[in-house]
Amino acid sequence: MNIVGITRMSNYSEVETQELIAQYIDAPSRATVEAMAKQHNRSLKSIIGKLSREGVYQRESYKTKTGEKPTTKIELVHQIADHLAVDVEELFGLDKAPKQALIYLKSIITK
Repeated sequence: MNIVGITRMSNYSEVETQELIAQYIDAPSRATVEAMAKQHNRSLKSIIGKLSREGVYQRESYKTKTGEKPTTKIELVHQIADHLAVDVEELFGLDKAPKQALIYLKSIITK
């Protein structure tokens, strides 16, 4: 707990902190964090927490099996509405359809 007038002790020296930041900025990846944890004899959570507090940690975004950013069903419905030049509200409930069906429908109308 941080009480007014009392500074919180850091588990990392200023030198360690700057070293962690520099290493992470050079190669911002999970592998880098794992290597730093091993090198500094710290847990992954500790390294991630420190990098987060320093404002440099970037959480890895989810990718599909093909390495692409996933598209939500809502995004697909909006894209379909745009291609059909209709208000997205007119397609209310379409987001409940299976995702593969929405992808197929989009591919048909965008040919």
